[in-house]
Amino acid sequence: MRKLGIIGGTSWHSTALYYDHINRGVAQRLGGLHSARLGIESLDLAPIAEMELSGNWDGVAKETLDAAKRLEAGGAEALIITSNTGHKVFDAVAANVDVPMLHIGDAVADVLVADRMTRVALLGTRFTMTEGHVRDRLERRSIQLAPIGDGWMREVDRIIFDELAAGRVVRDSQRKLKTLMTELAKQKVQAVILGCTELVLAVEVRANVLPVYDSTVIHARAALEWMLAEEKKQAQRAAA
Repeated sequence: MRKLGIIGGTSWHSTALYYDHINRGVAQRLGGLHSARLGIESLDLAPIAEMELSGNWDGVAKETLDAAKRLEAGGAEALIITSNTGHKVFDAVAANVDVPMLHIGDAVADVLVADRMTRVALLGTRFTMTEGHVRDRLERRSIQLAPIGDGWMREVDRIIFDELAAGRVVRDSQRKLKTLMTELAKQKVQAVILGCTELVLAVEVRANVLPVYDSTVIHARAALEWMLAEEKKQAQRAAA
């Protein structure tokens, strides 16, 4: 099993979901007492969020790269960032490490293309909804992103930073997100991407007016497939 390095803590709530999804996947695939070979660098969200909100992305890149280097030194053979917003510094980090990095946007795009989804809505922080670090990975695969109104964009961003990143799930915010999805369904949107790894805390994925693609689950699953690639090849050779 390959060893994966996880850059997390932004927030720790979604990082815990990654840890759970990956370990459950390993246990299901390999059975017995198997669990995932992981290294985790859990960052302190408060100073990271302050840098993000003030536009100090060089600072965010440095903190993320330092974490990546520590994971690489600890034997990680690939890396993931457990935050859609954090992927704004993905390219800067990936260019300065010697192991591959698995991009959340690529993982989501692979699933959408396989499901023949061509017009979707991307929900996340204002950075993710307006900038290219995730959007570009989707659009280059011919996936059209429906516009999100400014008012809704501000509200989703507020829910993420003020509530979900702190582990708070507010019933009124859950209702607002459901209302937003209902409005999107009227705009001929085929599906909604939860493009913030905390949004799943407030959105019922299986009981919505539109199909919901949870980027946390999708990214964790892609990481799992990478970790177990050799085991899969061995199983295929044994079955041949």
